Amino acid sequence: QVQLVESGGGLVQAGGSLRLSCVASGRPFSNYHMDWFRQAPGKEREFVAAISRSGDSTYYADSVKGRFIISRENAKNTVYLQMNSLKLEDTAVYYCAAARYSVVTNSPDYWGQGTQVTVSS
Repeated sequence: QVQLVESGGGLVQAGGSLRLSCVASGRPFSNYHMDWFRQAPGKEREFVAAISRSGDSTYYADSVKGRFIISRENAKNTVYLQMNSLKLEDTAVYYCAAARYSVVTNSPDYWGQGTQVTVSS
C-alpha cells in the first residue's frame, strides 16, 4: 500500500500562485509514476499533470500547459505541483496519485484524499 497526503491548497486570487505537495509513504516512492488530477464541482475528475519515476518526463493537460509545473524529489518522497497564473476555472479539489506502470493513466494504483484549491476574482 502507498499512502498519499496532499497539502498546500487554499484560497488565492486569480493570477496568483500556489504550490501543492504530496508526500508518499508505504512503498519505495521511486517505483511510482506520479500524477495530479482535479475535480471541480459537478464535473468529472480530470488529468492535470504527470511525472515519470525518475522525473525525466513530464506531461500536462492542455488547459494547464505553460502555467503548471510538476516536479518530484525522490529523496523526500514528495511530488509537487506549482500552479501559476491561476484562473477561476482552476478551482477544484486536487488529488495526487501513484501509478506503478503508466505515467499518464486514468486508473492509478493509489489516490490521495485531495486538497481544495479555490481561485477567486
